[in-house]
Amino acid sequence: MIERIKRLIRRNDMCVLATCHKGQPHCSLMAYLADEKAVTIYMATRKETSKYKYLVENPRVSLLIDTRTEKDLKKRAEIQALTISGICTPVAEPAKADLVRRQIVEHHPHLGALVEHPDAAIIEVHIESFLLLDGAMSAYHVTQSDMPP
Repeated sequence: MIERIKRLIRRNDMCVLATCHKGQPHCSLMAYLADEKAVTIYMATRKETSKYKYLVENPRVSLLIDTRTEKDLKKRAEIQALTISGICTPVAEPAKADLVRRQIVEHHPHLGALVEHPDAAIIEVHIESFLLLDGAMSAYHVTQSDMPP
């Protein structure tokens, strides 16, 4: 199951990032980049955004990655939706942030101006658990303790 989940993460590059501020959810459509093992997700944002302020205040986040764009209307029963729960923090180490910036621009050229903006931050989500919905009836929950090292 873990490998199916990781393939889904690697196959896609867009997600919905959910943060929370004073009990109110906030969702943002985000381009992302996964590390080799698909256990850390990287994104770029500006520090002046609500999402950045909210995740600094409360680093617990949720991501949604799905396959709806891969299926036509007749195959909606085959859509997969992966909810990822984790902790999101700014990448503090300058060398690592620079490396991830370059990788993001390589994978998402349209984000060049954002990534190079002086107010830009690279953020990373350390995954704690996955919930994969495979169609409307099958659900698989995987926690960090279930994941191989």
